[in-house]
Amino acid sequence: MIVITPTELRSHLKKYLDLAKTETVMIRRGEKDTFILSPEQCLAPDDDLARAISMDELLTGVKEDIREIYRKKR
Repeated sequence: MIVITPTELRSHLKKYLDLAKTETVMIRRGEKDTFILSPEQCLAPDDDLARAISMDELLTGVKEDIREIYRKKR
């Protein structure tokens, strides 16, 4: 990990953008502000997403479960 100031980032932006592809670049401003420069990561669909249900399917299932709970209480 490399720690730099905002001034250093402005002066050598291309250098730190290229560096952020392979390692973490931390930008520290003052005593309290810290920022991490990293590349965007896109998540690919996986098997869990393929098995996902729609909102309508979820609501139908929940309604059925609630009805079943009330039937058992009576």
